[in-house]
Amino acid sequence: MANHEYAKQGEFKPIDLLAVAAAREVNDQDVVFAGTGLPMLAIMVAQLTTAPNACCIYEAGSVDGKPISLPSSVGDPRCIYQASIASGLSDVFGQLQRGVVDLAFLGGAEVDKYGNVNTTAMGKYGIVPEKRLTGSGGNSDINGLAKKTVFIMVQEKRRFKERVDYITSPGWKIPKWPSGEMVHKKEVYNNAYRGGPEAVITNMGVFRFDENGEMYLDTVHPGYTPEDVKESCSFDLNISRVSGETLPPTYKEIELLYNTIDPEGIFLP
Repeated sequence: MANHEYAKQGEFKPIDLLAVAAAREVNDQDVVFAGTGLPMLAIMVAQLTTAPNACCIYEAGSVDGKPISLPSSVGDPRCIYQASIASGLSDVFGQLQRGVVDLAFLGGAEVDKYGNVNTTAMGKYGIVPEKRLTGSGGNSDINGLAKKTVFIMVQEKRRFKERVDYITSPGWKIPKWPSGEMVHKKEVYNNAYRGGPEAVITNMGVFRFDENGEMYLDTVHPGYTPEDVKESCSFDLNISRVSGETLPPTYKEIELLYNTIDPEGIFLP
């Protein structure tokens, strides 16, 4: 069995596929802004396979670290091992402000068909929200200032909405004040415009955005059909552009995940 062969269904876990699918979004020499958890697994897989020259920035202040074992969070001291810069939050957000970040990995509670993401609250925010969420943290800043953003989320009908309850991180089309008309992000951001959501990766598939800024299903994960994914969205998801099944992780990638990157099981089951 060759290491470069793709694993068969049942030989990998959903989190393995999520990490590897996210890693495939990283180009060699990209500057990547990554958060705790799956983004860490993704960037380390990428650096050990197809993107050895990718530079990772962690929110707590490390730039281009080479941790020999998986950090437990962006504030773990292991992040600064052999780092080019070991500073603080204001420094790394300064890198974002300068426009040097090519790709950011983020999460979210809700997403709509234009890639607007909510991490703030559910329900009517201006009155009394039904549920408070974690808040923006760096989500809005990172998404707004990186050239591309990849969101990693759980697939549920209640999370994939026609219109999110609150826009924490703007997608490709956002309401223009004061009319509320949905316009392209570029029209609102003007000279501050850098880019927008590149993909949304879930436990069911990989989603991208068309020329009108609307989400469509690109690949469906093994074990699901496009119809299954569409049923798990509250809006009319475009499944006409499905290019095929998401490639499973290779045996080499699985071995890296469990034996090299996260042998302690910090994030992997």
